[in-house]
Order: sequence, then C-alpha cells, then structure tokens
Amino acid sequence: MNQTFLAVSPSRAVVGALWMVLAGIAFSLLNVVTQWLTMKLAFPSASAAFWQYGFAFLFSLPLVKRLGLAAMRTRYPWRHLARVALAALGVEAWVAGLAVVPIWQAIALVMTSPFFIILGARLFLGERVGPARWAATAAGFTGAMIILQPWSDGFGWAALLPVLSALLWGASSLITKSLTGIERPETITVWLLVLLTPINGGLALAAGLAVPTGATLALFLLAGLLTAVAQYFLTLAYSAADAAYVQPFDDLKLPLNVLAGWLFFGYAPAGYLWLGAALILSASLFIMRNEMRRERKPA
Repeated sequence: MNQTFLAVSPSRAVVGALWMVLAGIAFSLLNVVTQWLTMKLAFPSASAAFWQYGFAFLFSLPLVKRLGLAAMRTRYPWRHLARVALAALGVEAWVAGLAVVPIWQAIALVMTSPFFIILGARLFLGERVGPARWAATAAGFTGAMIILQPWSDGFGWAALLPVLSALLWGASSLITKSLTGIERPETITVWLLVLLTPINGGLALAAGLAVPTGATLALFLLAGLLTAVAQYFLTLAYSAADAAYVQPFDDLKLPLNVLAGWLFFGYAPAGYLWLGAALILSASLFIMRNEMRRERKPA
C-alpha cells in the first residue's frame, strides 16, 4: 500500500506548500506584467512570448550549464521536439489570450488542462478512464462553459485562447508522461529549456518580430526573471513534498490571480466566475483524490 501522502512529515509538508504558494504568487505577478505589456502597451503577443521566455532562458543558463548539453542524448528526439513545440504553441495562445481576456477569466479557463489530459490519455495512451473520471471531466468543462458563456452577446472567439492553451499544454503533458518512464528527468528538462526559445523565436519572426526598448525592455526582463523564479519554486515544492500533497495548493492561483487583476487592472469578476470556477476546482480535486485512492490499493 502506498502511504507516501500520509507519510509526509509536517516540516516537509509546510515547506512544500510554502514553495507552491510562492510559485503561485510569482505566476500571478508574471501574468500582470504580461497582460500589461500585451493589453495596455499593445506589444505583439508572439514577440512578447519570445522575449519573456528568451530572458527566462538566460536566467536559467546556470541550470543548463550544470545539467550539461550531454543530457540531450536521446533515442526519441522527435517526441521531445513535438512536446516542446506543443508547449511553445500553448505559450503563444496563453500570451495572446492575456492580451484580450481578463486575468481571472484566463486563469480559470486554463485550469481545464487536466481534463484534456484525461481525454488524451484515453484516446492516445489507451488508459481506462472510468465513470468517475468522465463525470469529473464533464463537470470541469461545464464550469468552463459557464465562465465563457458562448451563448451571450458579449462572447468573443478570443476568449477561447486560454482554453486552446490548456489543450496544447495538456497534449504536451501527455507526451511528457510517455517519456518519464524511458528518459532521465535531466533530459526532459534540458530539451525544454534549449528548444522553447528558438521555437518561440521562429513564431515571433513569422509574425514580425518587435524589439522592446526602455520601460518595455525592463518589463520583459522582469517577466523573464519571474518566469524562471516561478518554475524554480515549483521544482522546490515538488522536491520538498509529494506531488499529490502540494498540488491542491496550486489551485490557489485562481484567487491570487483574481486579486492581482483587481489590484492592477480593476477587474471585478462577475458572479458566474465563482460558480464555474467552483465546478472546475471541485472536479480537479476529485480527480486528484480519486487517483490517490487508486495508487494506495494493493498491487
């Protein structure tokens, strides 16, 4: 019987939760900076994605140097390339979404990613889904529809960009999942760090690369630093405690982003957000607890 979740010591549990909360704060600030650049300053979204992750890569160079490019040796280069390409497209969709969609709506919709992973695991990995997973997935997507309200006159297709990013990131996660049993973690990490910036660069060039200057450049440096710091905090969280324990603290990103959007942009979420978000959060937590129960069953 797997008792990892119950065996987490109080000190490690507190440290893991703290790192996850700090990661959520860093991501919230990052979303504010990204939305300010794309929505307020009208910086092109494709170029914004490139500069943000390009500077994040520069801040991550010490990690790349420590791991070494030799870690890129693999028998599955095309699988790694597809994974990073999907992640890059997800970044493009996310940044483009932040240019037109309020932070609170974007973050609530991107939380549908686990449900896309469940659908993909059934379609492409042949995993058994079962009634509980199907019910949770249906509840999650119902929550997304309540937030989107595609039947209303105020609906615009741009509101689907965060959902598209969730779909793309979910597909990337599925490929990552297929690699974890056959590749070293260092290999998976280095491929992502090394390829993400060039792919984003190609997409930015295709859309007409914009070069930041002055205050805009300073904001992109801040965005790159926040990206690197947030990812590092996530790594520390998962290193300190079991993923099943710290994952619920990641759901704090919704109220954190609602608060950030209200403080910096004056966004006041409508009542329907909370109903839709409650469905998404409840379904996500149900899936997590259901998976934990399955893992604890004797083999």
